[in-house]
Amino acid sequence: MVDINWTALVVFVLLFALITYLGFAAAQWRKGDLDLLHEWGLGGRRFGTLVTWFLVGGDLYTAYTFVAVPALAFGAGAIAFFAVPYTIMIYPILFLVFPRLWYVCHRHNYITPADFVRGRFGNRWLALAVTVTGIVATMPYIALQLVGLQVVIGAMGISGTGYAGDVPLIIAFIILAAFTYSSGLRAPASIAIVKDLLIYATAFAAVIVVPIELGGFGKIFAAVPPAKLLLAVPGANTTGSYGVYATLALGSALALFLYPHSVTGILAASSGHAIRRNAALLPGYSFMLGLLALVGFFAIAAGLGGAPEFAAGFKQFGNNFAVPALFLHSFPSWFVGIAFAAIGIGALVPAAIMSIAAANLYTRNIHKEFINRNPTDKQEAQMAKWVSLIVKLGALIFIIFVPTQFAIYLQLLGGILIIQTLPAVMLGVYTRWFNDWALLVGWAVGTVIGIWMFIAANLTPNYPLAIGGYTVPGYTALYTVLLNLLVVIILTPVFNAMGGVRIDETKAADYRP
Repeated sequence: MVDINWTALVVFVLLFALITYLGFAAAQWRKGDLDLLHEWGLGGRRFGTLVTWFLVGGDLYTAYTFVAVPALAFGAGAIAFFAVPYTIMIYPILFLVFPRLWYVCHRHNYITPADFVRGRFGNRWLALAVTVTGIVATMPYIALQLVGLQVVIGAMGISGTGYAGDVPLIIAFIILAAFTYSSGLRAPASIAIVKDLLIYATAFAAVIVVPIELGGFGKIFAAVPPAKLLLAVPGANTTGSYGVYATLALGSALALFLYPHSVTGILAASSGHAIRRNAALLPGYSFMLGLLALVGFFAIAAGLGGAPEFAAGFKQFGNNFAVPALFLHSFPSWFVGIAFAAIGIGALVPAAIMSIAAANLYTRNIHKEFINRNPTDKQEAQMAKWVSLIVKLGALIFIIFVPTQFAIYLQLLGGILIIQTLPAVMLGVYTRWFNDWALLVGWAVGTVIGIWMFIAANLTPNYPLAIGGYTVPGYTALYTVLLNLLVVIILTPVFNAMGGVRIDETKAADYRP
């Protein structure tokens, strides 16, 4: 952590220079008028199956994922593997729900999920709730991408005291802000291809080379403490870690494609068929994620937690340093530079998409709805560009001035918040039976109870729900969205009986080809 690894640093910088060039050059790729919001913020809705695969994969599998999942396996063991069934379950949801969303958004020029809610239910306040939830859930997610970037920069020996240590991070995000402003969604789409190729090369190298160095998988698993290899057996009158594992997987799967950046990647596809094909192809990333989770066990078997040469790194970054330490321990410096560049670029791609998604939400569903109801196309696109800069600046300030742990807490809370939009967005694609005011009340109940449970559980996402003397620890997001839906189902007939105009600017034919 003291001496700069110059070889790794040079490779890292060269690859960053390549993606910087690609980011700016992307403005000319599938060229469109970037003074139109759908061209800047959705790439003109012209990305085919292959580009969408890289874009959505680069969007969902972030730098923090590639650092945090192995770190969780390193520190907590088997519970980390909930990420594998979670990422498998999301793709049937993608296949069933989101082609329908794409078709209706394409026909009505909806750019955000809140646009769809506004058109489907005719309630600007419900659309505002979806908008605010999306922005609040996205901001700490952007900040957390910087964690992965910070870890690999520090692992190459670039560190400093005070704000001087943040200079490399600031430079990276200035680059990100510049090419996102100039190229819009085309920039992360083009860079995602390079990022994913590097990630796959890194993952396969790790699961081939490291086990050979450590004497095979048998020796690796023998070196992992038994308590980390399996989930703890539940005690009497509780589901224990089994309930946590299952609800984390299911709740996370239901929430993931509700995030604005996920919807943005989907709506940028050229057709509903491209989305269905991606639902079949994207599990390739789940396979890779399973391999990466094993890297946490590799770090345990290599004894890196107690290695004196890595003590400073673990002290500064905690278990998040497990992946960089393993690569520094097992690979030559030139390959370390490639691996660290993959993680670093893996921070910029999703951060760019997230900032664009947040900017689209603000521009369409706050600024246009409540401030300037008749902007020109150019004014609308320009507003989104400026907001994307502000969002990135906010994330950068947050990570520099606020302890990283708070960003982690807020991101965990973000999953609990964003899932409250499920009845309006995901179920709204299938039915208009729900009353719009019932949906708003359900959202409010789920949000308030979710925040209360999160705080009561000491700022963790799992709440020990007690039912008749039986304790079911589980993911707060899943519990609260079920409560949300129950409230909506009960209140819908009540509000319908009170009268009022039911507005729906969509029709059944809009949801299919």
